[in-house]
Amino acid sequence: MSHAATIAHRTRPPGLMPPPMADAPLLADPDAPAAVALRRLRWHARRGLLENDLMLERFFERHARGLDATAIAALERLLALPDGQLLDLALGREQLQGDLDAEPVRHVLELLRAA
Repeated sequence: MSHAATIAHRTRPPGLMPPPMADAPLLADPDAPAAVALRRLRWHARRGLLENDLMLERFFERHARGLDATAIAALERLLALPDGQLLDLALGREQLQGDLDAEPVRHVLELLRAA
């Protein structure tokens, strides 16, 4: 077993591994800027907390095809947050503050919470 597999095996209960992130773009043109941005964000969405991994995978499965450039930018801002803060926001234990408290970010956060 590789070192990465050993770590994943120790940190994630068996049977609770999220499905692998699809490499295929979700938009018709794989070279379109939005498709490239979504692929990059899906990769960046792989987090250290299992809860975030599961939430973000469901989010991408349900909502990625409908994201416009504004929503992609808002998601990027959320994914730049530390794992704990992202989870607290998603669970409603913390509220958006400062420049994050903007309509596009609130909308994406609502989609994350619904996922």
